[in-house]
Amino acid sequence: MTDDWRHGLPFLPGNTFRDLTKANHHRAQTLSYKNGFLIPQIPKVGIGQTALLSDHLTHCERTQLTVQTTTRAGQEAIPAPSVEFIPAHVAYDKKVLRFYGYFQEEIQLSPLEKYRVRPVVICYYLEDDSICVIEPEVENSGIPQGKLIKRQRLPKDNQGDYYHWKDLNVGIDISAYGVTYRLTSCDAFTKEYLESEGIVLNEPEEIPGDPYTDHRSQPQQSYITPTDFDSLKQFLTMDRKVLRFFAVWEQADSIPRETRPVTIHYYLVDDTVEIREVHAPNTGRDPYPVLMRRQRVPKEINPACEPFPSCVLEVSPQEVQEYYSPRDFRVGETLSILGREFLLYNCDEFTQNYYKENFSDIDVKPVQVLPKPEPEIKKEIPPYNGFGSLEDSFQNCMSLIPAPPKKDLLKMLENDHKVLRYTARLDSQNEEDTTRRFIFSYFLSNDMISIFEPSLRNSGIIGGKFLEKTRIPKPGSSVDNPDYYGPADFAIGAVVEVFRRRFVLTDADLYVLKYLESIADQIPSHTLDSLRRHHGVAPEPAQTTEETPETKNDS
Repeated sequence: MTDDWRHGLPFLPGNTFRDLTKANHHRAQTLSYKNGFLIPQIPKVGIGQTALLSDHLTHCERTQLTVQTTTRAGQEAIPAPSVEFIPAHVAYDKKVLRFYGYFQEEIQLSPLEKYRVRPVVICYYLEDDSICVIEPEVENSGIPQGKLIKRQRLPKDNQGDYYHWKDLNVGIDISAYGVTYRLTSCDAFTKEYLESEGIVLNEPEEIPGDPYTDHRSQPQQSYITPTDFDSLKQFLTMDRKVLRFFAVWEQADSIPRETRPVTIHYYLVDDTVEIREVHAPNTGRDPYPVLMRRQRVPKEINPACEPFPSCVLEVSPQEVQEYYSPRDFRVGETLSILGREFLLYNCDEFTQNYYKENFSDIDVKPVQVLPKPEPEIKKEIPPYNGFGSLEDSFQNCMSLIPAPPKKDLLKMLENDHKVLRYTARLDSQNEEDTTRRFIFSYFLSNDMISIFEPSLRNSGIIGGKFLEKTRIPKPGSSVDNPDYYGPADFAIGAVVEVFRRRFVLTDADLYVLKYLESIADQIPSHTLDSLRRHHGVAPEPAQTTEETPETKNDS
């Protein structure tokens, strides 16, 4: 019993029956090899086997089957001649029908265009009846281009039919996924293949132009008359030939007015001008001599373009009536270049010979330019502002990078660690200051003074350093030439004014008296007498210049 009677029933529950006698449950083989090629097996479908079989065959296999089944009336079937079997994917491998066409894309939100024409290439693959749509890429188009529809079988209608090569021809429209493509032409292989199959091709058409692209591609009309000047001859004959002029540029907008020497180069090869500054040593200017880069300098501009500021936009050749030429450069005259006045006073030897050969009517004799006397600037040292020492401030006025003031090294080595100490009280009207005591320290190595205040219990005043080491000027001395306090001014009971504060010296170390007596010829007598009276030391007797015999024997 066969299972052919069940093929007509729908595959629904209740319409299928399980065969209890079936022993083999393997999947049926779907591939087989024929003449070395892999061929899919076609399932057998009952009574309509022949008709269903032909639907699955390709064009080549269908032709072989028709030849084998053709019979004559009243005669037996004549076997077809044996032909070597070739499957469709081998027979039609790399055989593609190529059509050229386009489609129109509607543009809604653009005032410049209503639609856009986009050319495409439609490829039909005979191997499996698949179609691919490709749009050639256009540089800088701004549109995603390339493969619009990948290779597949395109549906022709809603009944499930697909496009076949018999449905394609030149001059027809095909629709795919809502887009209508117009076929305009095909290549030579497609034309030959379709004509061999009995299809008459229509006349080819031209792809219409895109309105917006045609509008953009229209060149603007130009009315410039071509010149008859031979620029190549000028390049070959004038290359590396430069006219050099020496000029001065007076800056009228600078305060004070300044005259700066410059060198003007005129390049004969392309009529360009370059201006370079001449920097003298120690001028303080940046090492960039190019005042104007090499360019063509306009001499006259069209009157219609003069109101427009040239600083906003560069002057184009259409706006210039005439450029500077060698005839405009005359030694001894003033030349205006880009709003600046330059006085030409000399030129080099090559420039003189060039003017003698080409412009004999122009005189190039040098002109004497007398430099303006520079005003003598007197160095004025500003007044001392009180910050830092006077020597440091003076060094800042003498040079841009100040050097430290010179010190007396011999004095520093001889008097190192030698300090004269005094005790003082504050001369003030406040009762709180009557109990305050201060210690003056005079450093002999650098003549500086520091003041220290010892702390007193329950005084309410924080003791410590009252004044850093510094040189204290005497009251009434000038700021530019001050007179500082020294050991000769520190007598017991003397008043010392330190930055508007008055101190009265009340005591001194015994070392102060001994040191001052060693240099008694430099110290006033009243200073030494005050120190001796304070320490209770009698003045030393004056030494005699001649020695007696008794003292000589005692020694």
